[in-house]
Amino acid sequence: MTTLSDLVNPEVMADMISAKLPNAIKFSPLAKIDTTLVGVPGDTITVPTFAYIGDASDVAEGVAAVPAVLTASTTTATVKKAVKAVDITDEAVLSGYGDPVGEAEKQLLMSVASKIDADCLTALGSATLISDQSLVGIISYDGIVDAIDLFQEEDYSNKVLFVHPSQVSQLRKDADFKSIDQYPLQTVMTGIIGSIAGCQVRPSNRIDNVGKYTNYIVKIENDENETKALTVYMKKDVSVETDRDILAKNTTIAADEHYTAVLSDASKVVEVLFKLA
Repeated sequence: MTTLSDLVNPEVMADMISAKLPNAIKFSPLAKIDTTLVGVPGDTITVPTFAYIGDASDVAEGVAAVPAVLTASTTTATVKKAVKAVDITDEAVLSGYGDPVGEAEKQLLMSVASKIDADCLTALGSATLISDQSLVGIISYDGIVDAIDLFQEEDYSNKVLFVHPSQVSQLRKDADFKSIDQYPLQTVMTGIIGSIAGCQVRPSNRIDNVGKYTNYIVKIENDENETKALTVYMKKDVSVETDRDILAKNTTIAADEHYTAVLSDASKVVEVLFKLA
């Protein structure tokens, strides 16, 4: 008789989840997945942010140039552990219906990726560029434009506007909103429903809607060498362990990931507040 221990190989499952995790993280287009902490001791990291030294200056012949001082501010982040476990009963395996082990692997991957996505959105809350439109009105083209202007950008870059699902109907009634079903576009991440003021719109239930909507506009640099708004530091690959309950006749499969998500470039994020209704 085939037993669950014959079907579950923790090492193989861990490798498969680890390999699929970066693509499963919805915020990956906005974040650098950094694995330099793997195998490095310690659970606290220091994240530097360097200030721009300014444009070059004209210097006359024989005149010494004045050197600029390279300055940096730092923040610290503590690595955390995310864990999710699932029980598979012997009956589920013996029934012959579906693929319980494959489903467990799929859902453990979704669970870990979703937790990292949630922490990425939390990290966006550290934004220093803030546009409060909540006293002006609900989400609108004009309010979004005012928020975008805080970037003071000279060159266009792709942007994502994260909205609460309750704001979608408000946007669809805005004459400047272009729904993706009518105006197809090359999306920068999954879940995009359209665009407005040069921003691709992505609904998320994680957007705060207590008293007002707290939305985020995030720049996605066209240059791969540019710093991304977010960085997800992976401390190690996903670990998978199993444990057998001989009395209940089920097997527990647990997956864990050690990581932290931080705002690595505050200049690429604007927090914009809108009225609820």
